[in-house]
Amino acid sequence: MSETATKKKEPGMATLVIVLFAICAATALLLGLTNYVTAPFIAANNEKTTQEAMAAVLPADSYDEVEYTGGDAMVQAVYKAGDAGYVVEVKPATSFSGNLTIMVGVDNTGACSGISITSTGETSGLGSNASKPDFQAQFVGKTGEVKVTKDGGDIDALTGATITSRGVCEAVTSAIAAAASMG
Repeated sequence: MSETATKKKEPGMATLVIVLFAICAATALLLGLTNYVTAPFIAANNEKTTQEAMAAVLPADSYDEVEYTGGDAMVQAVYKAGDAGYVVEVKPATSFSGNLTIMVGVDNTGACSGISITSTGETSGLGSNASKPDFQAQFVGKTGEVKVTKDGGDIDALTGATITSRGVCEAVTSAIAAAASMG
């Protein structure tokens, strides 16, 4: 047998491009379909998390989003919590991961009534400890500018997570100021 008769014909460049395109198109279609199917469930879960966080930081009969006209870019949304005060959603500029979102309750006296971490990408076992009740309890009753002890304040920073602690303090300070500007 001759050498040319035993060799297989190699696929051409056009065939490879067509096969790769078909694989990519099928993958994109599956990803789009998955997103279409799961988007309502994700939105409902996010809304539930938001509602639970608002109820935890400042209990009220209703929460109505109000327009925030202040200039603080960290303030994502402000909600009027019935007659109890405001709940402010804040994304601080200072955080280890850059992905930290906090709900802060501010009562009618201008004091923090509680905080809840609604989204975090902080380091597990360090910055993620900002979700622990002992750390969060330090913020209840705080007014004005809130700082960690290293910066002259009275909030005990999380061990190994001073940047996250500073971010939470920054968020609480912004929320208190935003609520004060609403009155």
